[in-house]
Amino acid sequence: MNPVTLYKCLADETRLKSVLLIDIYNELCVCDLTDALALSQPKISRHLAELRKCEILTDERRGKWVYYRINPNIPDWAKQVITCTVEQNSDYLDANIKQLNRCRDCC
Repeated sequence: MNPVTLYKCLADETRLKSVLLIDIYNELCVCDLTDALALSQPKISRHLAELRKCEILTDERRGKWVYYRINPNIPDWAKQVITCTVEQNSDYLDANIKQLNRCRDCC
């Protein structure tokens, strides 16, 4: 992976927020992201497919659910960019985290 690939993949706000949320929670399923981002399942799935194609995320099917994680094989510098972005921009995701936690409390 080169920097251009990483930044192009993260240039879309839905993809960026998805990656950052997955980094915070270690893994999320599509339903978690639809709740957190208030977007439709097909839209989230399209963006997650793009992130898999860029090799930023990996997925694992468990029954009818697919869970996504940060690819453990991404270069250290790319992982550091993601982690640093989370650490330095907590307010960027506050509303999404609150929404996700609220939905998780309901279930």
